[in-house]
Amino acid sequence: MGDFSGHVPGSREYRRLLIGLFFGGVATFAQLYATQALLPAIATDTGAGPAATALTVSASTLGLAVAVLPWSVVADRIGRVPAMAIGLIAATALGALTPLAHDIVLLLGIRLLEGAALGAVPAVALAYLSEEVDRRHVAAAAGSYIAGTTVGGLSGRVVSGWVGEAAGWRWGVASVVLVCVVAAVLFLWLVPRARGFVPGRSRSVRGPSILRRLAVNLRSPVQLALYAQGFLLMGAFVAVYNYLGFHVTAPPLSIPPTLVTLLFLAYLAGTVSSPRAGALAVRHGRLPVLLVSTGVMVGGAALMLVPFVAAVLVGLIAFTAGFFGAHAVASGWTPVAAEPDVRAQASSLYYLGYYAGSSVFGWVLGVVFGAAGWAGFLGVVMMLCTVALVVAVVALRGARPSAGWSRR
Repeated sequence: MGDFSGHVPGSREYRRLLIGLFFGGVATFAQLYATQALLPAIATDTGAGPAATALTVSASTLGLAVAVLPWSVVADRIGRVPAMAIGLIAATALGALTPLAHDIVLLLGIRLLEGAALGAVPAVALAYLSEEVDRRHVAAAAGSYIAGTTVGGLSGRVVSGWVGEAAGWRWGVASVVLVCVVAAVLFLWLVPRARGFVPGRSRSVRGPSILRRLAVNLRSPVQLALYAQGFLLMGAFVAVYNYLGFHVTAPPLSIPPTLVTLLFLAYLAGTVSSPRAGALAVRHGRLPVLLVSTGVMVGGAALMLVPFVAAVLVGLIAFTAGFFGAHAVASGWTPVAAEPDVRAQASSLYYLGYYAGSSVFGWVLGVVFGAAGWAGFLGVVMMLCTVALVVAVVALRGARPSAGWSRR
């Protein structure tokens, strides 16, 4: 690695890295949530209820959650960029099979495998970024990467929703696969080779084993608090988007299904808030931005209780902006607060918690929605956000970054 200290804003490599990871985020998250806007249509087609239909989302996020740790090991062995490339190619191939599944069990199986392949990017991207970008600019760069994930999530939902409304949910999913092929090609073309990490380095210097690297992170109160942010906030966020369509198409709102997809444009709030949160974290510190962002989530959820379309829309925008601001800070904080030898595992553990929350609460809160209605559902959502906020205040106040702040 020589005296490499990281790419800096203004350099060609810095621009290629951010744009490449942006498209990597698009290719990943468009596929991951391709069925979410189509849940009411899938429910009608299969005769399943809201919670059962949401398993098409939970299956992919569960696959991702299970796979992030293995992908971090693969990335340590073969390199960050090759691992991400293999994962994206495999996921896109599996995504192409999804519209061909005419059995719900087969559909869930494909979605599970697709999520496992997609785990390569979130498992590795932030560790790669923290190693390749000058440490003073990691938070801002992480925000830009998260912005790409919001565009991916938005495009997956909106494209599939619009096409699915006109041609059926299978064609809706197929259209997202085409978007992801283009994004994956751009990622492979743009992202620069790693200079801050040497594959297999730990083997050559007899570094810590995978279990040791996991244990180092799991013994850190700061890391555990950050993982809790991902688990609780992502669980609340995915649940809202899973069941929003069922709520707004029913009385008293009764929005036509053709207009429901437009609500997913609220995702653009996250595209704006994530890089902004990263920049503010550099200026004012990570914890204040994390706390404010989580508070905005609570306020947005409370506003969605009002039975008017305008209030639900404004609340959804605030909720989305707050979530992606919090996620940009917490996910970017995780690798730089970890020891250099365990950064990939730190990021992987964050995303394990993140997608475990998505899988668990994305289904469980459907049971709450069915039993207690929208108000009871949002009450649990606000409770999850409040618990995350309390954990952050208790465990992250005064937290000092570890040796992960300094380059080797």
